[in-house]
Amino acid sequence: MPADSGLENVSRIFYDANFVRDLGIRLKSVGAGTCETTLQVQERLRQQHGFVHGGVVATLADHTAGGAARSVSGAGDVLTVEFKINYLRPASGDRLRCTANVLRAGRTAIVAEALVFAGPPEQEELVAKLTETLFVVEDPKNRTRRE
Repeated sequence: MPADSGLENVSRIFYDANFVRDLGIRLKSVGAGTCETTLQVQERLRQQHGFVHGGVVATLADHTAGGAARSVSGAGDVLTVEFKINYLRPASGDRLRCTANVLRAGRTAIVAEALVFAGPPEQEELVAKLTETLFVVEDPKNRTRRE
């Protein structure tokens, strides 16, 4: 794994992402090929039946898997190309936790998975599983737009 798989590279993709920051997703830990996040659920993140909205769950899983991928992408940044998510049960409660790990890290593509849990630590339930593919790219902020 690359030597620069530290917290700094991963935390940047969390704190520079306005939508992720606005949702309240917090980076808890990072390792080489792993990432863990938490989210304190606010009322505005719930759907009409009181469960956490599926889009919030998907965003949490996608971005956490992206953090795991970024930890092994070297100098390149990562962008999600596709993902599949299985919602296993409605996400209820006031807290979500997500863990992600890299399944395979290639030079230009990384495959990662994420698990989302809901509830207090002593009563967490698995609510969703995501698998995604990410491309390793030059940092988009440093690229010039091609016409």
